[in-house]
Amino acid sequence: MTYSRSQLEDHEDQILAPYGVRSQDSKGRVYHEEEPQYRTAFQRDRDRILHTTAFRRLEYKTQVFINYEGDYYRTRLTHTLEVAQIGRTIARSLGANEDLVEAICLAHDLGHPAFGHSGEAALASLMKDHRGFEHNKQSLRIVTELERRYADFTGLNLTWEVREGIVKHESEYDVSNSSEYNPELRGHLEAQIANAADELAYTTHDLDDGLRSGMITPGMLEGITLWEILVEGVGCWGGEIDNLTRHCLVRQLIGLEVSDLVDTTYQRLLDKKIKSVNELQHLPFNVVGFSEDMHRRNRQLKDFLYTQLYRHYRVVRMAVKSERIISELFQAYCSEPTMLPGHVQEFIEQYGLERTICDYIAGMTDRFAIEEHKKLFDASEKT
Repeated sequence: MTYSRSQLEDHEDQILAPYGVRSQDSKGRVYHEEEPQYRTAFQRDRDRILHTTAFRRLEYKTQVFINYEGDYYRTRLTHTLEVAQIGRTIARSLGANEDLVEAICLAHDLGHPAFGHSGEAALASLMKDHRGFEHNKQSLRIVTELERRYADFTGLNLTWEVREGIVKHESEYDVSNSSEYNPELRGHLEAQIANAADELAYTTHDLDDGLRSGMITPGMLEGITLWEILVEGVGCWGGEIDNLTRHCLVRQLIGLEVSDLVDTTYQRLLDKKIKSVNELQHLPFNVVGFSEDMHRRNRQLKDFLYTQLYRHYRVVRMAVKSERIISELFQAYCSEPTMLPGHVQEFIEQYGLERTICDYIAGMTDRFAIEEHKKLFDASEKT
């Protein structure tokens, strides 16, 4: 037995909550295309994102620990996959469109440059007089312009709803700029779920990686409410923890946070009597979020991670080095654009010198940026 797109759309209509976005109700694509026989529009978008060059490059882009620190630690790719998994779980529980959530989650960090947030800060500073740089905007730029895979258009020609979800990506470190995507409206439920899944994923897996690295020890976490709840539930008071116990603790943390998020969000939907996508987007606040207690506990844990992990001297040293690498590459290419590869130089007339260089550097992986810097500044390296 096979299921046609129309049958899949009918199934969506039956299982989704009234405020879930139906693929058959999509506002469509910029360029008209016939939709596939056996996939919905959002499934097609998800698949297109997975096959991009930008998605593959995430494997060698920093989350917190640079790639050569070890094979265990999260990269930007594994972070993205964890966000997508958590996002699908939340979407399924709330009656949202899982395929739309997954597509947004998979695309949300496509525009992130090498070296994590320090790389983004460096490019933002370098581009401040040239319309700036934000990885949200760069993600949209990748899927609308920079990926070249089709003869009839640039980009991926994604649906409006996926593009809106990318643009309205928000977190503690990211502020959306949705001037072309109904900025007066909140993100749809699926966009809000992707935002929450991102925050939940990086908080839990950064804790996991911090413990694994030894930069964080169980003793340092004493007094952190969420940690106290976890160790009491698992029964591992005091001393060091082995890998199996650490996995158990992190798994329990994800479970606690997902449950709180789903229960709290559903209660808000009930309280506001939301019956449609339009009603949800006109709310004066994001409906997807934690309870006040969990928000407060998360704040305490995130403050701890900021001071003890993100500002750890090893992480800061790498951040300083990475900012220098990106800044020196940028200045070198600006001073002599003919050092850029030929296929990159071709875009200068269309996008301008600084934006072309920014696009090129933003697409670099950690190791490529390091190697390129050596080639340009180390006389002993072959060019």
